[in-house]
Amino acid sequence: MQVFHCKLLATAVSAILLSACGDAETNIVEKDPIKVEDDHNHGDGYLIESAGRLAVLSADSNTASIYNLDDKTLLGSFALTYDSSRLSASAGYRYALITTRGEDLIEFIDGGLWREDHGEHLHDYKQNPSMSTYQLMGSRPTHIVNHDGKLAVFYDGDANTGAAASVQVITDTDITNKTQSLPELSYAINMHGVAEPHDDYLITTVRRDDAESTSGNKILPDQVAVYHLHDNEYEQEHVFATACPDLHGAAQNEHYQVFGCSDGVLVTEKTETGYRSAKIDNIASLDGLRVGSVYSHHEVVSFVGVASQHGGGTAVLVEINPDDSEMENIDWQALDNAQPISYHFSSDGEHFLILDNLGYLTLLSAHQEGGHSHWEFETRIDISEEDVASMPDGMSFSMTLSQNSHLAFVADPIAQHIVQVDLESAQITAEIELNFTPASLTWLGIAETEHDADHDH
Repeated sequence: MQVFHCKLLATAVSAILLSACGDAETNIVEKDPIKVEDDHNHGDGYLIESAGRLAVLSADSNTASIYNLDDKTLLGSFALTYDSSRLSASAGYRYALITTRGEDLIEFIDGGLWREDHGEHLHDYKQNPSMSTYQLMGSRPTHIVNHDGKLAVFYDGDANTGAAASVQVITDTDITNKTQSLPELSYAINMHGVAEPHDDYLITTVRRDDAESTSGNKILPDQVAVYHLHDNEYEQEHVFATACPDLHGAAQNEHYQVFGCSDGVLVTEKTETGYRSAKIDNIASLDGLRVGSVYSHHEVVSFVGVASQHGGGTAVLVEINPDDSEMENIDWQALDNAQPISYHFSSDGEHFLILDNLGYLTLLSAHQEGGHSHWEFETRIDISEEDVASMPDGMSFSMTLSQNSHLAFVADPIAQHIVQVDLESAQITAEIELNFTPASLTWLGIAETEHDADHDH
């Protein structure tokens, strides 16, 4: 595994041109400079009011574009090293991560909005987006988990090359400083695993010897362990006794971690006296399916689990409540033939969103009943006027959530635009027209408070 950054090759006058590794280049659309006033007229004088920015991947080329959400204009377009990449946000939402799993590479684009803690005050900064020369390289980067300002990158490794699995933990400060030595965990074997960062700990997966493993698919781990950071390396501190066969999918909130297993979900926690684990069994409504993706919000007690056939299809949503050791079905009132394709918690945790292949955005909200909270259908929003049958092959709608407002953004590959949805009014309030087909998008900017990214593993 390598941490790498390239030498800046050229600078033009009318447009900034950054040549990164693999002949990737950055073309900044020439615009008037973005100015931040120094007269301290925003709140305490150092804060910036901005809706943020959107990073959007093109399906037509290996290009990513950054849009300003304040005026819906294009700020820059960036050529990437490879196509067929995956887009996500860094732990502090300053950077866009472009992960190309098959090429063992993660690249970064600086979105240009960030906040620094200066002790006596918080100080916001704004600049044009730019392509970073910093890169991460490791064997098959797959699951990327954001929690409390830290991002855990799980590298699956590769049985064909003999590369073992590993984990790196990175912050926005590491990306900015191009840190060469990151906190790291190295395994002895490859696995399709996941790691949850928590303070100086990693709660992560363990693949046992095939003869001992309870997993049907042996590349999937069946145990979870706690690793503690010492001298920039994670050392094993505790292995949970409860097995989790065919482990896939994980998330955490303020108190618990939840992992999807073929026979239920594994719940782990750190208590005042040590570590504890428990299994919540699958319920009858799963009808042979298993929870393979888990979503969380740090202020929400319960988790949302998604069970579906591998490769998609009809999904069953369940609410997982570790406090009560319960799993119950969520009735999201799916339309006929609707297949969910994206899920998110809103930034405040008040809504859980489901985007489906028919072009509808379903909002669930939490309701109290008999001292018990559960998710209920609230409303459904039609986000596309197009005939969904004309969706380009291999494409789908995609969604991202603002982290400083009640806004969701949905990319429509058919109409080649992005719609802005106000979650409070359940209305489309703006559109961004594109001159390319959007493959995916992610929100960048200064979060109102620190939120955990919802997980999709």
